Amino acid sequence: MENSAFLELAEKRYSVRSYKNIPVEEEKISKILEAGKLAPTAVNLQPHKIYIVKSQEVREKLKKVCICTFDAPVIFVIGYDKNIVWHNSLKPELDTGMIDASIVLTHMMLEATDLGLGSCWVCRFDPDEVSKALYLPENIVITSLLPVGYSAEDAKPSDRHLKYRDQNEIVEIL
Repeated sequence: MENSAFLELAEKRYSVRSYKNIPVEEEKISKILEAGKLAPTAVNLQPHKIYIVKSQEVREKLKKVCICTFDAPVIFVIGYDKNIVWHNSLKPELDTGMIDASIVLTHMMLEATDLGLGSCWVCRFDPDEVSKALYLPENIVITSLLPVGYSAEDAKPSDRHLKYRDQNEIVEIL
């Protein structure tokens, strides 16, 4: 059976860790943000918060607290507002902030790929340090960074990119 366009896009996307020094067009940034807007969130509360880091000065600040910005020309800093997030009524200490932000980031990452851009989902940082460096309010919880740009000529998927665990190890029918 032939793959769907979505499956082809999902397979094509890989973590890019080397970018060309070319700005990303505003039109493409807008489309990436639109993809994030279309992402589902719990009770449609849309608690996510997206910061767009483009200036060299702010990218350098971010680079000091996260070694995985890869000198991308645009870095989306993604988090959620803990004052808006949905809480599970059966277990109130559980909220969907991280989940909602992750769904939004996934939509954005796939749209970037569809637009011919590379990206890398980054979680290797101290969220408090990122918040301090960017002077973010205390109610915002940073979950991930998404460096985006045109992939450098030497960028390629890791050798693990198309290696998958056997479906029987992952899926169980109950």
